[in-house]
Amino acid sequence: MSLFAECWVRVASDLFHQALAGEPDLLESPGIDHADASDSTEWFGMSITLGGDEAGAFSVQLEASILEVPLLGEGAEQKSSWAELLRETFEAACGELLAKAGKKCRVEKFEENARHRHTEVGFQRAFKICSVARSWRVHIFSELNSAEPTTSEVQEPEMIASCSEAAPLALGAGLELLLDIELEASLRFGCREMPLGEILDLGPGDVVQLDRHVADPVDLIVGDKIVARGEVVLVNGNFGLRISEVAAPTKRLESIRCLF
Repeated sequence: MSLFAECWVRVASDLFHQALAGEPDLLESPGIDHADASDSTEWFGMSITLGGDEAGAFSVQLEASILEVPLLGEGAEQKSSWAELLRETFEAACGELLAKAGKKCRVEKFEENARHRHTEVGFQRAFKICSVARSWRVHIFSELNSAEPTTSEVQEPEMIASCSEAAPLALGAGLELLLDIELEASLRFGCREMPLGEILDLGPGDVVQLDRHVADPVDLIVGDKIVARGEVVLVNGNFGLRISEVAAPTKRLESIRCLF
């Protein structure tokens, strides 16, 4: 299975859990019956074409009965809402792939694919969205080819997103004692030096221009260290950060100095 598909499973599990009433789980089906793909069940799905370090086609198919589950309220058009949710999972998977493996990819094409594609090998992986009351089948297809990142795509030294650098550290017994400690994380959109007089003169309606363009990534700060960068997104009406770069583990660990 491609790395992108693995990333999609991780982010979709979180987003489905947040978006659906009852907070259902995305669980992999232990057994795959390929005849399942040719039954009379109606399906709803979206397909994308990826470009970049992983390129090709990727498709997600869901049982059409899931469209009966409201996402944005009873008055919303559910098919459009589900299409938007799937689009969000695809784009989030691109960010996850960059953060976890240092591979850049982008969604070049996004379209509805209502027909359940059945090939000789059948669907590549099967899942179920399981709530307390019922469950819905989810099938994913991946026809992606991986490419090695080009030299122009290497991350800057302070922000590493390669598999080897971003892998978890082997934790010693002493460090494991700190893992449950909560640290305050904040987003930094930019900064500016201002004379004290200008600060004292600030009033309602004044605009302070920062040193960062609106399209530049924002920093995730823990202590006084940058541990990640990404783009601001909306998650259930709240601000969130979609990670595009992460610091090397040793750099992230330096943020715990604020405890001492």
